[in-house]
Amino acid sequence: MANLLKLVAFIFVAALGTGTMADTVELTHGGDTFLAGAVVNETIAASGDAFVAARNAAALGSTQGDLHVTGFDVSVSANTAEDLYALGATIVVRGRVADDLTAAGFSVRTEGTSETAGNARLFGNTLTIEGPVAGALMATGRDVILNAPIAGDVRIFASTLSFGPKAVVGGMLTYGMEQKISVPERVAPAERVTFQKATLPDAWDGFDEIRREMPVLPTFMSMFFGFVVSLLFFMVLGALMLSFMPRRLEAMREGIARAPGKSALLGVIGLSMLFGMVPITAMTIIGIPFVPIAVLAIVVAWTLGYALAVYSVAMRVWAAFGGDAEPGNISRLLVFAAAITCIAALNFIPFVGWVVNYTLVLVGIGALSNALFQYMLGNPGLALDVDMKPVED
Repeated sequence: MANLLKLVAFIFVAALGTGTMADTVELTHGGDTFLAGAVVNETIAASGDAFVAARNAAALGSTQGDLHVTGFDVSVSANTAEDLYALGATIVVRGRVADDLTAAGFSVRTEGTSETAGNARLFGNTLTIEGPVAGALMATGRDVILNAPIAGDVRIFASTLSFGPKAVVGGMLTYGMEQKISVPERVAPAERVTFQKATLPDAWDGFDEIRREMPVLPTFMSMFFGFVVSLLFFMVLGALMLSFMPRRLEAMREGIARAPGKSALLGVIGLSMLFGMVPITAMTIIGIPFVPIAVLAIVVAWTLGYALAVYSVAMRVWAAFGGDAEPGNISRLLVFAAAITCIAALNFIPFVGWVVNYTLVLVGIGALSNALFQYMLGNPGLALDVDMKPVED
């Protein structure tokens, strides 16, 4: 559960930093450090895990826990006391890793200073391995260059495979390629080398072997895990709304309570406008690049509308059962979580569950549309005649 909370917070900070802010956003919570921005070049001194997300991400310093780095260009010079996870287009690892290293990208390179004390798993189009590995190495790529000592077993799937002068394999070397190649004796003696004929697409079969060795969640647990992630997402969303826009949220909730039918009708209008934006934008030809933005707007409106309607229903039920008229934010979040759980359970009822959930979406989008219309049109207040007097019946 703690790891899931870290993941949700990391996604939020990453989205905030890379999407809306040029400066680096930094958050410390429970010993964990979260960094995000368009360009992040920070010296980390984390007592726990560290998370870095940016278009250009450069991590220096050290962490006492795991280090997670993602971006387009990723450079990791930080020393990691536990595991290192890196994801990006180009990845360069220079720091020491006290446990396991996992990296995936178009181009992945470990330099000579990047000593890995555990196992290394590298995936990408071009892999250049120059950092020594004390454990085992798994590498899958189109072009793989091994130029480092590997103490444990090595398994490589590639289209091209070459060995540098520093390449030494202490365990078994298994490589999968279309054609057998000559492995230098200095890398590994012939009795410790195994060739498996495989094309690059077949290389993914190797992951099936790993997957079968790993514990697999049963279907029920998989569904439960997905629900927990969704619940945490809505809890974070609710906390943000209650913290940053409590009055606006309360106004929309009261609007739904006063006229749910009106909100549902406005929801139909608002959702129709959003869906209509997609073909209309595409028909202009020059607006084709903006079609994904229109689709994203539908997803955002759908999610926010659903959350708003569930929250409104939850507070209405809370009041009906004699709950406090002005509960605190913690109580509101707990009631909201209970409502999400109950409404999610309705999905197991054929047709009825879909109708209820879709109706909630319409009601919530209607409240959002009403707030948007009022903001755009303004509130004229009391109607006056030409003499600036109230209009009499």
